[in-house]
Amino acid sequence: MADIAPLTPLRYDSSRLPGGLASVVAPPYDVISPQERTALAARDPHNVVRLILPEGEGDAKYPAAAELLEGWRREGVLIRDSQAAFYRYDQTFAPPGGDPSRPLTRRGFLGLVRLVDFSEKVVLPHERTLSGPKEDRLKLFRATRANLSPGFMLYRDPRGELGAALGSAETMAEFATPDGVRHTLSKVAARDAVRSIIEGVSRSSLLIADGHHRYETALRYGREVDAAHPGAWSADARLEHRYFMTFLANGDDPHLVVFPTHRHIHSLASFSFDGLLRDAGAFFDVVELVRGADADVVLSRLRTAGERAPSVAAAAADGRVAVLALRAGAPLDAHPTLGKKPAVLRRTDVTVLHCAILEHLLHITPEAQAAKTNLWYPQDAGAALGELRAGKGQALFLMNATPVAQVRDVAEAGEVMPQKSTFFYPKVLTGLAIHTLDPSRQVA
Repeated sequence: MADIAPLTPLRYDSSRLPGGLASVVAPPYDVISPQERTALAARDPHNVVRLILPEGEGDAKYPAAAELLEGWRREGVLIRDSQAAFYRYDQTFAPPGGDPSRPLTRRGFLGLVRLVDFSEKVVLPHERTLSGPKEDRLKLFRATRANLSPGFMLYRDPRGELGAALGSAETMAEFATPDGVRHTLSKVAARDAVRSIIEGVSRSSLLIADGHHRYETALRYGREVDAAHPGAWSADARLEHRYFMTFLANGDDPHLVVFPTHRHIHSLASFSFDGLLRDAGAFFDVVELVRGADADVVLSRLRTAGERAPSVAAAAADGRVAVLALRAGAPLDAHPTLGKKPAVLRRTDVTVLHCAILEHLLHITPEAQAAKTNLWYPQDAGAALGELRAGKGQALFLMNATPVAQVRDVAEAGEVMPQKSTFFYPKVLTGLAIHTLDPSRQVA
């Protein structure tokens, strides 16, 4: 099913990095704040953040990134790896709020995935994308002709059969990032190991865990290149621009950690928390908690409710909090918005929130949701609750994490959840490898 290939990427020459690889890597572009960008750029003049979030006014920043990339290649800071390989990537971490004495290790590898339409059901999306980020990334693809940031996909391997092949690796770099995550990059180049990995993943579909915008952008860019050179190559040619660099991990790994992304509501023309709870009672069991309950208490009660039914917690600026659990036996087929969704989506907390509450009760249209007109998307429940009670926004909806198995069920059914339905932790770093998109180059 999935067609993957090893990389011959551009990589940083470690001898040119006084601070090592840790000084030039960065998180994905879409989680970097302006303050974090400044701090990352200050670590090293060659930090990859200067490429993925280039400086410049308007569209001038995209050719600026291309010029910077070419300059680093001329200087020898970035060099081409001559040996095709998969790059095993281990991230060892204690999840926020977890026991630091019992860290987890998420193991996967960087490789190339053949770009295919979602209609082929080989690469499976699980959430909606937004047009703005895709246009931004497309302009960067066009200017740099490079896939700078890897995606993140999950394959199926319930018995861990790829473990042996991934074990035959040569360690290249080990370092820690300020968030406490320890990163180990290793090369898997042995011919038998590479073949085993390719064959093992080919038996699976690939679920996009992170990087939906980047994948769709790469697909569009590849089509553009093909359209600009009609008849230049056969349809099955293994050319660089037809492949997407991604981090591939076992979706059956029990060490996968997924966090929720919460919803902070603001700028509604009118909002009544009492009205929200009253109207929600038609389809939800509404249980109010003690006024001023802290985030840990709210999330604990929410987890308990979520074990029985799709649930969210609604918080008001005055300290009130209620857990809303979809009522057993509620006539969902008759619901004006949720009733239009298939059963696989009705089982997900985030779809229930977006359809039955945001859209139906608060009248935030799907278009306004996509444009983030009335929504902020905080990750830290405690901080968001504190900001709400300090007067920021109008309401906060706290969420349970969406289980990986539920994400795959949705994707395999050909459905998608709302944007920002999952937050896989930790993020896959950018800067470990760069995949060029040269149509004159074949992949291995």
